[in-house]
Amino acid sequence: MSVTRLEVLSKDTAYPVLIGAGIVRALPRLLSEHGVNDQRLLVSTARIWRLHGARLGQALAPRDRPALMPDGERAKTLATAESLYEHCTRRNLDRSAAVVACGGGVVGDVAGFVAATYLRGVRLVQVPTTLLAQVDSSVGGKVGVNLSAGKNLVGAFHPPVLVVCDTEVLATLPRREFRSGLYEVVKYGVIASPALFTQVRQHLPEIFGHNAGLLSAIVADCCRIKARVVASDERESGPRRVLNFGHTIGHALEALTNYRRFRHGEAIGYGMLAAARISAMRGLMKADDEQALAQVIQAMGPLPAVADLRIAEALAAVSHDKKVVNGRLHFVLARGIGATEIVADVHTRELRAAMKAIGMV
Repeated sequence: MSVTRLEVLSKDTAYPVLIGAGIVRALPRLLSEHGVNDQRLLVSTARIWRLHGARLGQALAPRDRPALMPDGERAKTLATAESLYEHCTRRNLDRSAAVVACGGGVVGDVAGFVAATYLRGVRLVQVPTTLLAQVDSSVGGKVGVNLSAGKNLVGAFHPPVLVVCDTEVLATLPRREFRSGLYEVVKYGVIASPALFTQVRQHLPEIFGHNAGLLSAIVADCCRIKARVVASDERESGPRRVLNFGHTIGHALEALTNYRRFRHGEAIGYGMLAAARISAMRGLMKADDEQALAQVIQAMGPLPAVADLRIAEALAAVSHDKKVVNGRLHFVLARGIGATEIVADVHTRELRAAMKAIGMV
């Protein structure tokens, strides 16, 4: 088994991200090596456990019967977190315990929030099973839940002690779910790596064909970029905001449709197109680069419709974004493929023009 190991530096410690095909088979040994004892709560969903429970069940002990939470972004709530706290108390977990999140980004965020807050904090292990979670949400320590007013408005910074990315499990993802993660890969190319952007653009058939070597390299590249950004700004006070490229308008689209219409990556796909439009209007991004981004997003597959979504309502949702600081929205623009700029002077008219450009009314 070929395994790539990356180290992510946080304020108080460092933790490894392990990437490889079939690596989940070594999970018992990896948990033991990282000090995770019998005091642990495995969190997953019924769908994930149906797909991967047999494999994980063979690797783990009977005591690791999972606590199953609902699927989807609409389950990312304080009520779901409370139900997991009840699992913790019923199992008499103490402060030596760990929460092991096995699933996509929603599972990782909610289980991570529980780990950050139960008994004022227990250890967290991330075992992401979607492409989006492997390349993005499982690394960096941001955990949380949504409120009706917006996404991730309640949360914490709580780094895991271990992240295990098994690229074999990605073969079970529906194409739309896999594609959702690929939009985040494109984001990493735009903000930091022309080579990664070109790799995706030129090898989409192989990527969708789940080429093992290519997928492992892509996941490793994204995690490497995120590790570098997180090390420079763990608490998102400045440079880490580049990771939000496409997310301001993307989150607004999700909130506007009650998290029912879009996969997260699909909303970010639209958000990147809108951010690129503002970047081009300001003369920061060349027309060729904006076109290249639009072409790769289009080549990946269809996005849900936005023609019925009202710009005025989206602008109201943007005002609740957690990237608004002291009344000013911090917005990530692209200076081209591979470079960004964070600004705090994006005007409402620019947002309106960008939303209109992606098809909103």
